[in-house]
Amino acid sequence: MVLGHEMTGEIIELGRDVHFLKKGDIVSVPFNVSCGRCRNCKERHTDVCMNVNDKVDCGAYGFNLGGWQDGWQGGQADYMMVPYADWNLLKFPDSAQAMAKIRDLTLLSDILPTGYHGYIEAGVRTGSTVYIAGAGPVGRCAAASARLLGASCIIVADRNKERLALVKKAGYQVVDTSKKTLVADQIEAILGHGHREVDAGVDCVGLEAHGNGEEDGHEHSESVINTLFEVVRAGGAMGIPGIYTDADPLAPKTDMAKKGELPLAFSKAWIKSPKLTGGQAPIMKYNRDLMMAILWDRMPYLGEVVNTEIIALEDAPKAYETFSNGSPKQFVIDPHGSVKKAA
Repeated sequence: MVLGHEMTGEIIELGRDVHFLKKGDIVSVPFNVSCGRCRNCKERHTDVCMNVNDKVDCGAYGFNLGGWQDGWQGGQADYMMVPYADWNLLKFPDSAQAMAKIRDLTLLSDILPTGYHGYIEAGVRTGSTVYIAGAGPVGRCAAASARLLGASCIIVADRNKERLALVKKAGYQVVDTSKKTLVADQIEAILGHGHREVDAGVDCVGLEAHGNGEEDGHEHSESVINTLFEVVRAGGAMGIPGIYTDADPLAPKTDMAKKGELPLAFSKAWIKSPKLTGGQAPIMKYNRDLMMAILWDRMPYLGEVVNTEIIALEDAPKAYETFSNGSPKQFVIDPHGSVKKAA
């Protein structure tokens, strides 16, 4: 299987059924593979297309989500094929303008719309206080999205000191979950005495979460959602774009975790009337609007917090190792040196 589900590129060849794109167009590829014809696609729920995967209503390039592999090869390669191209591809209006802003535009295929989707589902609006679990690239895109949506206090949580330092330098508040101090206590230290809850929360971690203040290094996949139940106010909402699967065979703790089952404290949270939306982001629902925000400099701070580095395809294994070790960078593979040529 070829990895990679976040692609941006130049069209070099067209299939016979492609009518509205041309060779040389610079395009963004939503990571959701979708047909554009089924009920869900017509309702812009391209994350749950009904026709591109025989095993489940969901298609994506280059990764095996809980055993639901659908056969669509990924884009960490010299070339890739996109099905239903007229439907799936987002064309950038001007190629030269696009290449000038390509570092930010590469984020449109997944992590920026995913972070944005999390906060749309969490109901973020002007003046909202927000809590983001995870300072990885998706969490950092969520922080930038919250700023675009007009949030007031934007709090990003993580265990990784380098990532927290990057986020703090970019102007966001931080919570360090490696500390034994409760998340609610750290939020209160930011918002002021008696204010231990936020209006909205987003899980940008998923099943690889760790418990608050724990030093054993073990995963506790339920910890982020349970923390959100605690720190999101009554009547508030949560977006859960972090990945959870139906099986996690290498989970280190319990049989329950290995089966993809979580011990959630929903009974305790029920009284707060929480709203929770999980699942992949429907990229096509947001990518054009976010493209325009980038092209017209409505998100000038995006690159500062995402911290993108362009690398060659042969450097990918080393970049994977660096990222796995907690690097605050977001790596973009450029197989043909297109970014360097444009510069």
